[in-house]
Amino acid sequence: MTCADTLKELSDDHFGRWKNREALAESMIPMIGRLYRERNVVVAIYGRSLINRSVIQILKNHRRVRMIAEDLSAVDTYPLLEALVTLDLGPCRVDLGKLAIDYRPLKDSMTPVAFLQEQLQASLGQKNLATPTDVVLYGFGRIGRILARLIIEKTGGGDGMRLRAVVVRKTTEGDLQKRASLLRRDSVHGPFEGTIAIDEENEAIIANGNFIKIIYANNPEDIDYTQYGIHGAILIDNTGKLKDRAGLARHLRPGIERVMLTAPAKGDIKNIVCGVNDHEITRDENILSAASCTTNAITPVLKAINDRFGLVSGHVETVHSYTNDQNLIDNYHKADRRGRSAVLNMVITETGAAKAVAKALPELAGKLTGNSIRVPTPNVSLAILNLTLPEAVGRDEVNEFMRQVALSSRYQRQIDYTNSTEVASSDFIGSRAAGVFDAQATIVNGTHVTLYIWYDNEMGYSCQVVRIVERWAGIDYQTYPPESADR
Repeated sequence: MTCADTLKELSDDHFGRWKNREALAESMIPMIGRLYRERNVVVAIYGRSLINRSVIQILKNHRRVRMIAEDLSAVDTYPLLEALVTLDLGPCRVDLGKLAIDYRPLKDSMTPVAFLQEQLQASLGQKNLATPTDVVLYGFGRIGRILARLIIEKTGGGDGMRLRAVVVRKTTEGDLQKRASLLRRDSVHGPFEGTIAIDEENEAIIANGNFIKIIYANNPEDIDYTQYGIHGAILIDNTGKLKDRAGLARHLRPGIERVMLTAPAKGDIKNIVCGVNDHEITRDENILSAASCTTNAITPVLKAINDRFGLVSGHVETVHSYTNDQNLIDNYHKADRRGRSAVLNMVITETGAAKAVAKALPELAGKLTGNSIRVPTPNVSLAILNLTLPEAVGRDEVNEFMRQVALSSRYQRQIDYTNSTEVASSDFIGSRAAGVFDAQATIVNGTHVTLYIWYDNEMGYSCQVVRIVERWAGIDYQTYPPESADR
């Protein structure tokens, strides 16, 4: 056989396998959608949801596992998914990737159906939630619109969360059209996945069949939400204007039971970082804070490192994309330095993230300092953790530990992992993890460790907010295999 013949044979072989996996992924899409819409079953691959994903995205999620864990393809997961749709499942989250790995040594002695019946026994025959939880967004800026996208995406069978209203101040004629247009098109995150229409008469946006009332009001006290058919709702204040208990309590109007703040809170309000201290949420609490994007990015990593190695002290430096709070060109600003042009300068500013970590992790109180540099990029930030540990460690030891944390621990939806030498900030636009650990950037010198955490300070943070709201609403489905299992 000539070299050319060998190359052609290899080419045909790789292409044939690709076409087979592509066909399997294409067949998976309607099954994944039906499980979600009809039964509120979320199918994932090592923590990454497959809901509303394309053929290529499904294959890439399999490929991600092949690069950092065990070899996995659609050939492994398809038979289990096929069996999954035959079961009488209630609401749950099924990690098809992990189950496929567990099934491999058993596939000669057990059918996929029998394996899944054994693994998912607790959810068999369970019914969906009786009533969805109403959600209201107070504010419709960068975070508000991403939250809207995520909540609409998670409507599923209609038994979980349902976005019922958005509260804004009326600006000019055509306000409704402008709000809808900003939801439809986004310069950073791309177009809305679905359809959007406007109901002028009822002042509402209809997004993927969700009727979202636009309520025009200047103050929380001006609104009676029950007149819009809203009851027992969770309101998410994403304006950042009200940060203490007295201010946020103004939202507790007829129809609103609980209030979530998308910023660090003042006073005695709990700052919740999902995956770290969300177990502290109780049903009788009516005001919570989701802390900040930076706090959410670094706290899960700090928790994992402290639990495994211990932590003596540390400094957090964030290289943060500019925000709407800064000026496009030099102009007056009440805060130091922030008056200088955000798109022309790196701007040193303070961050409360290091102190806010202690609200979620009291064991780290007094151990961290922090500062921030705003840079001329519109999205994605980088946290640099300079840590002192009690004992010397190796670079490979730290990286391997964080790889396992990202893949299999209870932080797998909070911490992602990359080992590429070529990634840059734009590669993390749209990342749904709270933070992405960059293994190639890790520096270790005895007891001194420097870790780099990328985070989409808009999308990643908004996903964390939604996770908290889901837990607060009781939409906390069993995960298979259990996320907390030592794998």
